[in-house]
This record gives sequence, structure tokens and C-alpha cells, in this order.
Amino acid sequence: MRMRTNYPRRLAGFDYVGFYRYSLTFCVDGRRQAFVEEDAAALVWTQFLRTAIKKSFAIIASCFMPDHVHIVLEGQREDADMKRFVTVAKQTSGHHYRVVYANRLWQRYSYDRVLRSNESTRQVVAYVLENPVRAGLVASVEDYPHIRSSLYERRELMEFAYGEKTNRSG
Repeated sequence: MRMRTNYPRRLAGFDYVGFYRYSLTFCVDGRRQAFVEEDAAALVWTQFLRTAIKKSFAIIASCFMPDHVHIVLEGQREDADMKRFVTVAKQTSGHHYRVVYANRLWQRYSYDRVLRSNESTRQVVAYVLENPVRAGLVASVEDYPHIRSSLYERRELMEFAYGEKTNRSG
């Protein structure tokens, strides 16, 4: 009898290496609220940035929710390996978090979605940035402090996602 597993599965036959775009979600262990304070989000962001540089990725956008983080990621070289990025980003950020906060950071599994070639990166980024609004944490995306990008300053990220749209309340 085959044992049923409840963890996310990856696409069969797809190697997750190259110039692809991904939407990732990492959940905090036990869904604790680890990213309420800026210090914790900044500590983890630093490790994500280091990993992105080493593994040839751009973090187009990220949004640190209290108990999880969303990332829109894009490979910058032919050998950019998303599975390796996830492993290293979670290991290094988890290690640094444990040193400071004496607590495990991540659940074992993460969620990933390969963006199709016809999907708009801007729409996916806007969706990720609007998570705090949908969750009722803020009235407007601009009010949420835990939004970051390795490519854009905050204002530029908003312009990338929304163009000249001024009401970003989801």
C-alpha cells in the first residue's frame, strides 16, 4: 500500500534550472508569527539576498507576512537552480534566525509555482504585495513595512507592480 503524503509536489520532468520565474511560499514552523517585528524580517532578508546572489537569482519581490513569506524569483543564468536556492535560503536564514531567536524558523516543505511564459510578472508581483491587504493587516500595500526586492527600491517596486495606479488597496 502506498503511503499518502501531504507535502507539495514538484512538476515531473522539469529540472527547475535556468531563466525561469517562480512564485514561492515558505511557512514558519508551527505557523508562529515570526515576522511581526522588522528585525526578524531584516535578518532573514539578508540571508535571502546572499543566497540569491550566490545562486544567480533576482528576487523581484518578497512579502514577509507574520507567519510566512512570499517570494517572486527569477533565474539570471542558465545554471540558476531554484531547488538549490530554496534549500540554501531556508538553511542559512533558519540558522541565523535560530542563533538570534533560539527557535526553529521554517516548516520542512515550501510551496513553489513555475510561472508560465504567458503569465505577467507584474500581476504576480501585485498579487504577492496585496497579501497584507487581503489578510486585513493594512488598508493599503504602501502601509505594509515588510515588502522588499533585490531589483527595485520600494517606490520602484510599487511602480513596477501597479504602474501609475494610485489606489493599491487590493
